[in-house]
Amino acid sequence: MAATRLIALHKNKGMTVAACLKNRTDYIENPDKTEKGQYVSSYACSTLTADEEFMLTKRQYDLVNGRRQKSDVIAYQIRQSFRPGEITAEEANKVGYELAMRFTKGKHAFVVATHTDRQHIHNHVIFNSTALDGT
Repeated sequence: MAATRLIALHKNKGMTVAACLKNRTDYIENPDKTEKGQYVSSYACSTLTADEEFMLTKRQYDLVNGRRQKSDVIAYQIRQSFRPGEITAEEANKVGYELAMRFTKGKHAFVVATHTDRQHIHNHVIFNSTALDGT
């Protein structure tokens, strides 16, 4: 059974929201941790441009609603860790994708990155705090 944790990601002081999203997505998609990107998947965005697509959704929210979001949460991260030998990286990525889809109900874009650089396989799922429909 996986240990799972939900973490709100906030904008770092002195950095733009775009820079923070890029840093976070770059970290989880690190080719050294994901077998050269083999264990990275996404929903409603490209793994190559997820940070930019998250920003576009946030800008659309601003335009549609005429105001900025009140919360300083820019995205959410789910960390999901498995015991050593419990699961393969491919299976873990599928489990992470299914968890993210159930959790977001398909209303938020997300990236799932399965890290294999430790004894235990673990997922990082980052999903946009702004829904795809701009709410």
